[in-house]
Amino acid sequence: MSTASEETKPIDYAGKVVAVTGGARGIGRAMAEAFAKQGAKIAIADIEGAEQAGEEVGGFGMRVDVTKEDDIAAFVSATEERLGPIDVYVSNAGILRLDAPTWDAAGADDAAWFLSFDVNVMGSVRAARVLMPKMRERGAGVFVIVASAAGLCAQIGASSYSASKHAVVAFAESLNITHGDDGIQVVCVCPQAVRTPMLGGHDDGSVAGLDGVVEPSHVAEVTLKAIEEKQFLALPHPQVKDYEGFRAADRDRWLSSMRKLRRGLVDENGQPK
Repeated sequence: MSTASEETKPIDYAGKVVAVTGGARGIGRAMAEAFAKQGAKIAIADIEGAEQAGEEVGGFGMRVDVTKEDDIAAFVSATEERLGPIDVYVSNAGILRLDAPTWDAAGADDAAWFLSFDVNVMGSVRAARVLMPKMRERGAGVFVIVASAAGLCAQIGASSYSASKHAVVAFAESLNITHGDDGIQVVCVCPQAVRTPMLGGHDDGSVAGLDGVVEPSHVAEVTLKAIEEKQFLALPHPQVKDYEGFRAADRDRWLSSMRKLRRGLVDENGQPK
């Protein structure tokens, strides 16, 4: 029988294969660098800059559009051919679309809604469709989905983002329920504000940054710790656990507090962001 100390023994990533989407910059790049420092072999996918980023972390990169299933399948195949079977897949590619110009909850056009779900949800679904059978056959593998605290609570002023992140959190839970007994670990990463281009130049992250803006390297560090400790949720902002509990315990009170927060943003900025 394993002892507690053996169960928490650091994972040896030397020679392991890690594939990261949206890996040329931001959180994805930090993930790739963190795994590379642990000795992993890295494959990076991104819509641009992947090849250079892959070289810089000692691996390889490939242009991939996660809205295209053939691109994801080709990336997985290329990674397997060049590096070997994928041990850890980080589904990180994501986009943020705001409720502009009207700032109504349904203010964004259909294109923004469709693209939000196509990237933020279906990018993970398409990857899982390719990888789950392979990982299940081996009885091992880690599938990481970078979602958002918006997927546990809400993002004011970005309804399509919130809805798509809630959906991908639910998908991550489904992966865990369906494949957890197959030896596959699923980790769902839910940060608030992270210092990436998604902040749009707002160093405070506006409402998302009320608890501080963290560096991408911190998100990567928390993710690796969640993998090691066999945790489903990776929370770079630990306060999110309390917020989710508040929301579940008294939904009406939580909604009232969020409306109050939105009013404050509008009074201060003229818009809810």
